[in-house]
Amino acid sequence: MINRQVVLVVRPHGIPQPRHFEMRSSAVPDLGLGEMMVENVVLSVDPAQRGYVNDEANYVPPVPIGAVMRGLAVGRVHATKNTEFAVGEYLYGWFGWQDYCVCRPDAVLRRVLPAQAPLLAAAGVLGINGLTACLALRQIGKPMSGETVLVTAGAGAVGSVVGQLANLAGCRAVAVVGSEEKGRQCMEEFGFADYVNHRSAWAAKLQLACPNGVDVFFDNVGGELLDSVLRQMNPFGRVVICGTVATSSWVPPPAGLRVEREILTRRLRVEGFVIFDHVSEFDSTAQELATLLNQGKLRVGYDIETELERAPQALAGLFAGQNCGKKLILLRDPQP
Repeated sequence: MINRQVVLVVRPHGIPQPRHFEMRSSAVPDLGLGEMMVENVVLSVDPAQRGYVNDEANYVPPVPIGAVMRGLAVGRVHATKNTEFAVGEYLYGWFGWQDYCVCRPDAVLRRVLPAQAPLLAAAGVLGINGLTACLALRQIGKPMSGETVLVTAGAGAVGSVVGQLANLAGCRAVAVVGSEEKGRQCMEEFGFADYVNHRSAWAAKLQLACPNGVDVFFDNVGGELLDSVLRQMNPFGRVVICGTVATSSWVPPPAGLRVEREILTRRLRVEGFVIFDHVSEFDSTAQELATLLNQGKLRVGYDIETELERAPQALAGLFAGQNCGKKLILLRDPQP
């Protein structure tokens, strides 16, 4: 069996581009005791993958040069020498940008139940994106009815779910987006009350969109937006730091405004969230989200490619704001 793979060949500085990768093919190795072969069905494209390939300060070692690109995927067990998993079972885990992955159980994050929701959902709203939105908003944002929740990258895979969950909690959700089209999508599809286009005169619009200030700021972007929003936070507001895509490189560390006075005088809670600290909660949270999805209370959007070789460009496109919905690479028919 021939395995197509996207391999990292040049270490990028900042946002990875297609030139940093190349396509290679190799034979799928024989299984060792305790291993299984997963046939990937759908690959996830995530902003966090920038950190997986560069040599900036990260909480995980970077992908080695010459190795398959690290990434999450939903796949089907094609063959197994591990008694924990059966042929035909669907899994979500670290299977990489390739057709087939030979791995051990520690690569698996959760079992996928096709009856629970479509397999595409397993790579998106029931994957790290939806899980992040739900757990970070609940545990750090702690939204209360009547509050204003501001969400950067509001049309994205995380932000769109945050806005909908905020609405279900009785809050007023406002999105920060990069285009008028995405702003309209946030209001029409995801139920946001208003939006701010950060590519226009956004500072004044932010005050108009949040006339009563901001109680919960769910930030997927960072940078100047974070500096500005902190100055519109209400006392005892909560700030969820969930992403930093506005900063192209952290070497050297970029200079910015000093914000400690705002945090002090407004008595703000500012906390970072990394989803892999919460693996034990994945299954129960995914079930909650699947119930909302099946009840029609949660809407999701997908931006789908069908060619493996398009994965590097899809990743670069995330940072250029080119995606419209959760970016996925669909390799095979998602129906079991």
